[in-house]
Amino acid sequence: MLFNSYVFVLLFLPLCIIGYFVLNKVKAGVANLFLFGMSLWFYGYLNPGYLIIICSSILLNYCLGLLMRRRLEHRLRKTLLVLGIAANLGILGYFKYMDFFLSNLNTLFHTDFGLLHIALPLGISFFTFQQLSYLVDAYWNKVTETDFITYACYVSFFPQLVAGPIVTYDEFLPQFQDRKNRWLNWENLALGIYTFVLGLAKKVIIADVFGEVVKAGYTVIPDLNSPSALFLILSYTLQIYFDFSGYCDMAVGIGRMFNVELPVNFNSPYKAVSVTDFWDRWHKTLTRFFTRYVYIPLGGNRKGLTRTCVNVMIVFLLSGLWHGASWNFVFWGGCHGLLMVIERLLKDKLERIPRLIRGAFTFLFVNVMWVFFRAADFGQAFALLGRVFTGGMGGLPFYFTACFEVKGLDFVLQRLPMSAYIPAVLTTVFVAATCCAVFFTRNVLERVESRKLTVWSAVFAAALLVWCILSFENVSTFLYFNF
Repeated sequence: MLFNSYVFVLLFLPLCIIGYFVLNKVKAGVANLFLFGMSLWFYGYLNPGYLIIICSSILLNYCLGLLMRRRLEHRLRKTLLVLGIAANLGILGYFKYMDFFLSNLNTLFHTDFGLLHIALPLGISFFTFQQLSYLVDAYWNKVTETDFITYACYVSFFPQLVAGPIVTYDEFLPQFQDRKNRWLNWENLALGIYTFVLGLAKKVIIADVFGEVVKAGYTVIPDLNSPSALFLILSYTLQIYFDFSGYCDMAVGIGRMFNVELPVNFNSPYKAVSVTDFWDRWHKTLTRFFTRYVYIPLGGNRKGLTRTCVNVMIVFLLSGLWHGASWNFVFWGGCHGLLMVIERLLKDKLERIPRLIRGAFTFLFVNVMWVFFRAADFGQAFALLGRVFTGGMGGLPFYFTACFEVKGLDFVLQRLPMSAYIPAVLTTVFVAATCCAVFFTRNVLERVESRKLTVWSAVFAAALLVWCILSFENVSTFLYFNF
């Protein structure tokens, strides 16, 4: 089920909130069971077959964690941990990487294994990593024992189930079990709705508009002139920014409605002044996961500079592979890792460079890397980058500017003086306003935390929500659903 859909906004979310808090007046266990059932409905709405995978995964990991918390000898607990990690990565590898493995095997050894074309279960990377963190923490006796339904709610809690944030057990359970959080908190509800609506607007009103440009542009790369190629690259940079930040805001907003504070996963990453700073702001919980469960166990920065740089590269190559079964993603992750290594080696010299220049270089680097992230293969990526230098001058094609037309006002705008220039003006205004929002304004969570809601805030949110709902006609999935 999508956050940006009629069934979610008008039926699922109100029903879930009302049912959860009403049933908490009866018994907490009944409310938990209801929330688990609603989360399964949310997850299996588009494909009920996915429920078998997630339910099996939850049961397996709960049982392994339960066994590890028993008074077993160290060797047996370690064996259970290894089996759990292998089982989780095996399931993830089968669904996400089997075809990638077979195609590379065919290329290297000239074999002819048929590809399986396995459909990737929604959010499998997220709930797998979340449960891996639970198993490791259970092994180190960092989690408290609880019942199966509570654990199932931790894994399947629908706001963060399919695209994060990756929540650790120790930050979810205390909030979920706190008695005062079992009662409806009107302030949290209001702030949660406000945050959700702003995130929804990011997705529906901004990200999806740039998404239309990207969808059109990537089919006609050989025909693009240089300005159009640059515009296409920038459009994807802004699309993925508002798409992912919109989802993160909505997840945090919904969590707050249920009195659960989810970790911040997105903090104005395009304001970063280095690649290291970028990864402290972009997908923060994924960075935290790799730092805690890969980088530190490898030795972190405790074994000398050379080993530290190697560990950084390992983490970012794995991060690239986590994002997708393609060498494009591995290259993308590797380039980010390489820049982080260079920043570590030249830290003192780089800090002498003005922040504005460092920020501009970081943003340029991120833009170029998004080309490899979005492109179907290296050929398409290099073709687009090549058009930047060889495409020649010219204006934006009509199928770019048409994406920024105000729906419903075409009839009026076409009859205004100099109407031929209106698409270009609308495009310029939209992109300029969006860039100003990215670089010069506070993000949604900063705004929400620093203000008290007023009547005008409620009116603004209500109007924005209506606008978003009217825009559901062209519903699109979130980009991070693919990972």
